[in-house]
Amino acid sequence: MDLKNITVASLRKMLDNKEIGAEEATKEFLTEIKAKDEKVLSYITVTEEEALASAKNAQSIIDSGKASPLTGIPLAIKDNICTDGVKTTCSSKMLENFVPPYNATVIEKLNAENYIMLGKTSMDEFAMGGSNQTSAFAKTKNPYDTECVPGGSSGGSAAAVSAGFCTAALGSDTGGSIRQPASFCGVTGLKPTYGRVSRYGLVAFASSLDQIGPIARTAEDCGIILNAIAGVDAHDATSKNVAFTDFNEKLGQSVKGMKIALPKEFYSDAVDEEVKNAVMSAAKEYEKMGAELVDCSISSLKYAVPAYYLIASAEAASNLSRYDGIKYGLRGEGRSFEEMIRDSRSRGFGEEVKRRILLGNYALSSGYYDAYYLKALALKQEIIKEYNEVFEKADVILTPTAPSVAYKIGAQDNDPVKMYTADICTVTVNIASLPAINTTCGYDKNGMPIGMSIVGKRFDEATLIQTADAFEKTFSPVRCTL
Repeated sequence: MDLKNITVASLRKMLDNKEIGAEEATKEFLTEIKAKDEKVLSYITVTEEEALASAKNAQSIIDSGKASPLTGIPLAIKDNICTDGVKTTCSSKMLENFVPPYNATVIEKLNAENYIMLGKTSMDEFAMGGSNQTSAFAKTKNPYDTECVPGGSSGGSAAAVSAGFCTAALGSDTGGSIRQPASFCGVTGLKPTYGRVSRYGLVAFASSLDQIGPIARTAEDCGIILNAIAGVDAHDATSKNVAFTDFNEKLGQSVKGMKIALPKEFYSDAVDEEVKNAVMSAAKEYEKMGAELVDCSISSLKYAVPAYYLIASAEAASNLSRYDGIKYGLRGEGRSFEEMIRDSRSRGFGEEVKRRILLGNYALSSGYYDAYYLKALALKQEIIKEYNEVFEKADVILTPTAPSVAYKIGAQDNDPVKMYTADICTVTVNIASLPAINTTCGYDKNGMPIGMSIVGKRFDEATLIQTADAFEKTFSPVRCTL
């Protein structure tokens, strides 16, 4: 049975109706991974033995009639989310052999649903990058064109979903790391409100920006997974105790009367014409459904990328200071304590991680803290203020997810600034702690996917899922073929 493009919701019905068994479905995905992932390199670790054992257990629960929405559903997990007894490398030589002694909270929640973990997916090293090419182990390729990048840092998760190597996956989003690869790989990715999902067990990049979220084939599937992983957590003081019932409760509801904002800065000359045209075509589709398009402005967008990289790099420099080769991680050599630490970090970290540590330490150093880091924090408040003003007259905001489609592998290797500026459409959402969802809205002349982002009010993921689902029902995606 071909499960390549099956959704979580559809597989749930098949499992419950005994049209397929959990073990059969799991074996189908494992076979696809073995046969084709060498072309894509989406996984770092495939947990075949554990997956089959979980499938057997899940089938007994399904047979008893006590299945929950994710029981027996095969998922992939980004390799910066801790999994007890399974390597969590963050795609870095620093953690090449690190096996966590505990599960992240999201994994505990998925285990409670009796899901099936197929394996750990590749990523940019320590989630730093937008191409998945900074991975020390598996430089993932785009399933639509293996000469192109899949996006990052959750490129492995997005590629695995796109290629049909799992039904859905978990990623993490610091400045667009779920939405941008979802856009490049032609799938749907949801970045929840900061604090909606516990970060306990997520290896930290920038603690005030990171958020775990789902990557799937539909907005409905994202809602199903978010229902399972959301909620306050005593292990994470930044998680918020905001009540929710069902993130899919608005599915099928009309968007008639909804006000959709189109900030002019997101449609500048920096965005490719094909991308702008596809997103504007989607906006017109919403207008046909009865939604009202609202023109607006977010003028601070021009400062967003510098502010983001100052904040993110400063927090990264602080978070990554723990990797010294003594407590855990790659153990360097040297005749003194200082030499050993220097060797550990020199050999353990890749070039992009080192670049951001240097930038972060510079921004936090004496004489520059006020000039750079504090100004970035001040700009963060201005961005929040401008978003609040837009949401006073609109329900959601519609923007391109990325200024271009997926680019050729190696095209930006020697120009990190160009890679950083490509985050212009996504970083403000993280800075303002807002939720956003990417869904495919078209394809360029070469058949590469174009994504659009719907940004919502804090803790209003249900409206985002409703809005994305309404468009998805009018749009026929072109799935990749390997």
